[in-house]
Order: sequence, then structure tokens, then C-alpha cells
Amino acid sequence: MKARWNKWRAAGVCLLLVLVTLGVYWPVTHHDFINYDDTVYLTENPHVISGLTWGGLKWAFTKLHGEATYWHPLTWLSHMLDCQLFGLNPGPHHLVNVLFHAANAMLLFLLLRNLTGAFWRCAAVAMLFAWHPLQVDTVAWAAERKNVLNTLFGFLALLFYTRYAKSKTENRKSKMGTYCLALALFGLGLMCKPALVTLPCLLLLLDFWPLNRIQCSTLNAQRSALPRLILEKIPFFILSAASSVITVMAHQRLGMLDPAYSLGLDLRMENALVSYARYVAKTFWPANLAVCYPHPGNWPFAHVAGSLLLLLLITGLAIWQIQRRPFLLVGWLWFLGVLVPTIGLVQAGTQSMADRFAYVPIVGVFIFVVWGLHECSRRTPLLKLIATLVITAALVGCLVRTSFQIRYWQDSVTLFTHALSVTRNNFVAHNNLGVAMSALGNTKAAITHFSEALRINPRDAELQTNIGVALADEGRTEEAFAHYSEALRINPNHGNALNQMGILLSQEGRHVEARPYLEAALNSKAQFSEAHSRLALTLVALGRYQEAISSYREALRLGPNLLGPLNNLAWLLATNPDPTLRDGPEAVRLAEHACKLTQRRTAVLVGTLAAAYAEVGRFDDAVAAGEKARELALAAGQDALAEKNKNLVELYRARQPYREPPAVSKTGKDNEIERHADGGS
Repeated sequence: MKARWNKWRAAGVCLLLVLVTLGVYWPVTHHDFINYDDTVYLTENPHVISGLTWGGLKWAFTKLHGEATYWHPLTWLSHMLDCQLFGLNPGPHHLVNVLFHAANAMLLFLLLRNLTGAFWRCAAVAMLFAWHPLQVDTVAWAAERKNVLNTLFGFLALLFYTRYAKSKTENRKSKMGTYCLALALFGLGLMCKPALVTLPCLLLLLDFWPLNRIQCSTLNAQRSALPRLILEKIPFFILSAASSVITVMAHQRLGMLDPAYSLGLDLRMENALVSYARYVAKTFWPANLAVCYPHPGNWPFAHVAGSLLLLLLITGLAIWQIQRRPFLLVGWLWFLGVLVPTIGLVQAGTQSMADRFAYVPIVGVFIFVVWGLHECSRRTPLLKLIATLVITAALVGCLVRTSFQIRYWQDSVTLFTHALSVTRNNFVAHNNLGVAMSALGNTKAAITHFSEALRINPRDAELQTNIGVALADEGRTEEAFAHYSEALRINPNHGNALNQMGILLSQEGRHVEARPYLEAALNSKAQFSEAHSRLALTLVALGRYQEAISSYREALRLGPNLLGPLNNLAWLLATNPDPTLRDGPEAVRLAEHACKLTQRRTAVLVGTLAAAYAEVGRFDDAVAAGEKARELALAAGQDALAEKNKNLVELYRARQPYREPPAVSKTGKDNEIERHADGGS
């Protein structure tokens, strides 16, 4: 009867965790993607947005070099599956993150209950984990799928390791099967995010408490226990080492370990000490949370000394109580140890810390606090009541604060505006807010934010490129050229700067000068679909049609729904003066796809479809499409395009297809079709 009651009670806690977590995080299902990593992981990643494909599977598992980020194939597959099912509708992507987070909270509860049997303490830790505001960074951010997913496999690995360690069975085969399953789950977790590399050390901590496979009081009598337990973890350490090597190689390829952005070891150690203290402070008082915290470079001595003193005091307390209250040391070392890969001792990026890095480490602090409160409250019923009220108040406070924090994640403008309000000298927030403003067409505000970001960090090639793009949009081309040149002086291989320089030169009609920049952009970043498209336009202007067709095909391989390449390749295949390069059926397929994407509401695309119909001899369809294109152009105020379509319709009525004049006759800027299509892409 008691066993059945315990099962029902555990099921009730799991249900509560899921329902409340879903309730508090439900607003994220109405949030948009943000322009910080979501572009790399989702919205601008052609492998991901194509869904589950053989090419995507191969890319996810074989790109060990960090083409977009470090190696985590299962994370890529998770995003691909979401795109297969939901497309780029952000709501379901966010909901999947919330579901994984709720599952992680349940697994944490079951893990701690299996380890300790302390039902309500385990429930309290799981609830704090599920509802604490520091977790919003991970759960509300689509690109942080890697974090919730690797935690899922990590907690499952801990569960099966616990079953293995506590097993009393004499069936060695069954026990080793459980061990191998734990090892396999750990490997899967590393394939989601390499931050799980500290798990073997965490297993040793759990061996000490609460598994009691190592006991301080009898350490001399159990001298063989620790070496045996370390030997038992060797397969886990081997996987950790392999993952670490791959991750370092990927970060080097990405330039994240570039000495230009790296701080000295002394400054990194200072930041690590201060960050540990800041994580503790934000655990107890989660105020002024931001998506990114800028690295100050050099922390004041008082901050470093105070942080070191705090860490020493807590560590000393935990060691002092090691025999009577081992959970203090285990909880504290869980926090300190699991944070090691992301604490900044190896500088990867420009942040000083990040809320998402605390997702799993914070569990150690919760164990320290909840078990510590329980220990303090055992003496009298009054103390027990006070401890219960403290935990309850903490949970309610977390839910309220989390609900407010979630609101900042609704879109890029809201998120980075908030970040600027709670941090100082945050060039990352200024840059991303500038990108968001530029996407909204507010280029003046974008230039203001890019300028402020450059004031803080003038040696950032990406910032120089971004402000150049905004200035070009404002027609300030000379200033744009100056910033692109500065970006390339800082980093001659910066793909985006090369690409934008080539685009601007091409738009200015300087096609011969543009070509080497665009080709260099492709050499620096093979997945630059925009560079392929713009290079194709330049090659057309130079009369290099065959090469242009190849570039357009590559752009469409990377982005099958890009309107610019779809339209321009269809036009080229339908109207090319060289009969050996024309392909009417292919032109019809491409043009129909572009028109389908835009519901036949874009004049230039419908006009291209008319030309494709004429090329295959469907002149009646060509006339109908040409007249539709003319109507759309007139409605949009595109008088020149309307007049051109009127002339083309007369040609189609005469049962003749259109032929583009030779490229050498073009001396100015891109024609109407190219300009429109490039903007659409």
C-alpha cells in the first residue's frame, strides 16, 4: 500500500512540474525568433530549414570543423525535425524547448529521489530548477535547444548510472548492460552539446554522496575504492576527452579562440572568480538578467577579492561539514565543477558570463540550500514551518519573476532594448538591436546603435560590416565602402565584409571589381547563398552565362526558396541569347515555384513566368501572365516595369519568345528584374 502511495505521489509531483512549467512558459509560443544565433541554427541555415534530408544528415554528422558552431549533430537533427514538421513557425519550436525543459525537471526529481529517497526535498529542488528565472535564457531561446537536449540525455545517463551503482543483482550481464546504457546516453548528450564533459566527475561526486561508495570516515580501510571507481569511469573520461578536442578544434576554426579577442590568463581567472560569485548572487536575487553580459576586461580589485572571499568561505564551510553534512560539499562542487567548461578560463567569445551556462550547475546550489534548510529545521516544528514557508515563498517568487523575464524574449527589439537597460557598454546588444532596427527599415536608428557598438569595440569586423550595410541602405555609399575596407583591414578573410563589398561594387556597376570580392567571400564561407546569387548577377553582367547559371544553382541548393536566385535563373534560362544555355521547362518550374511562394502578387516574378511560358511555346499562358504582371506593376507604381510587360505581351501575341540583349550592352546598374529579385532574396 505504501509503495503504491509513493508512486501516486511521485506521479502527482511530475504532473505538477509539467503543468506549471507549461503554464508559466506558454507565452513563448507566441514569440518570434531572435537575430542572435537563431539565424545560424534555424532561420538562415539551409541545411536545417530543408528539414530531414540525406544531405542534411551527412552535414550534421561530418562537419566536425565548426562551419556554423561546434559539433553537435543531434541538436541539428532536432532542429531539422522541427522544420520538417512546423516549417519556420516559431511557436512550435519554442514549445518543444518548453517540453524538453519540463521533462528535464521530472528527470531531476526522479534522479534525486532514487539517489536519496528524500521526497519533498527532491521535489523542491526540481521545482526550483523548473521555475527559476535564470532558466528563461535556455528555455525561451530557440537556439538553446542544445542545452535542454543535452541535459535530457545527461539526466538519463545519471539515472541509469544510479541504477547500476545501486544494483544488488548478481547478474553481471544485466548490470553491465545498465552501465553501457548510461555510457551511451552520455555519448548522445555530448552529441547535443559538449558542456556535458564534466559528467564523469559528477559521477564520482555522487559516489561519495548519496551513493556512499566512498566514505570519509573509513577512507583508510577503503583505499582501493577510489582507484576502482576512477577506473570504472575511464570510458566516460575518454568520451569527454574526445568531445573536448573536437570542440577546441571547432572553436579555433570559428575564430572564437582568436588571440585578438583573448584575454590574459590572469584576467580570465579574475573573471571566473567574479562570475562564480555573480551566478550565486543571481541565484538568490535574480534581478537585471540579460541575454548577454559584456566582459569588462579588467574587474576592480574589490570585486575579485570579495568574490574570492565568498567562494573560500562557502568551500570552507562545506569541507568543515563534510562528515556530518556531505550534501553541502557535493552540492557546492556540483555547482563549481559543472560550470568549469563555460566559466571563461578558456575564453570562447566576448561574454563574461551567461544565464544559460547556469542551467545545470544551479542544481548544485539548490541541493546545498534545500538540504541545508532541512538540516537546520529538524530541531523544532517551528523551524520546520519556517523552512517550508521560505521554500514556498522562493517558488512563488521564482514563478512571478520568471513570468516577467519571459516577456523580454518576445522579439529581438524587446530583448536587446532590455539588455541595454540592465548592462553597460554592451556592444553585442547594440549590434543586435541595430540589426533588428535595420530589418524593420529604421536604418537611422540602426546606424545609431552600430555607431555606439563601434565606440565600445572598434576592432570588430562584423560591426564595421553591419554599419556599412546600413549606410549603403541610406545611399551613403562612400561611407559604406570605408567601413567595409576597415572590416577587411581588421580581418582580410571576413566573409560578410567581402560579400557586402562585392554587392556594393556590383550595385555600382563595377562588376569587374566586384567579382574577386564575391569569389573570396565564397572561399571564406562556402554556405554564403547571397554571395552565390550576387556573383551570378555579376557574371551575367560580364557575359559569363554558364558560370552564372552554376552560381545560381548553388545559391538555390543552399536556399531552395530564395526569390532572387529563383527569378533570375528562370529569366536567364528562358531569355538567354545563347540557345545552348536555354532550358524552358526548367525555367517554368523555377518561375512557378517563385510565384507560388508569393501567391502571384509580385509583378517581376509573374513577368518572368510569362517569359518562361513563351520559351516553351505556351503563348496563351504567356499573354495571360504578362497582362497580370502589367496590372501588378501599375498597382505598385512600377511604371517602367508595367511598360516593359506591355511590350512583352505584344511579342507573345505575335507567338515570339523574348530574348535578352547581350550582356555587353549593359553599362549601368542592375536592371529592374535583378534589383527586385535581389531585394526579395
